Amino acid sequence: MAFVEEKTGYTKAAISDLQGAWIFLREKVVEEFGFKNSDKVLFHIDEAMSWETVRNLKLMEPLILVIENLVRQSDCSDELLDTAKNVRSLYNDTLAAIKEGRAD
Repeated sequence: MAFVEEKTGYTKAAISDLQGAWIFLREKVVEEFGFKNSDKVLFHIDEAMSWETVRNLKLMEPLILVIENLVRQSDCSDELLDTAKNVRSLYNDTLAAIKEGRAD
């Protein structure tokens, strides 16, 4: 039986900032919980942070779009909206870093 090898260190380093952004976004949603769609936003954040999605980052982009749209349609703070936008920015940075093979 063959074993799948773990990805290299550069991938781990490249996604660490993205992981932090997701954690921070989740904490902000929990802090402001009760706004319109907050339960849906949490659901999609958890889906985006799941092992399956992190192992295949292409699955993350549509989830980011759904989350951004839900947040825009809600009555949450501007800070939460900015935090959601930061996730997209770090997602794009992460893809570029992996593509270029950069360690950080």
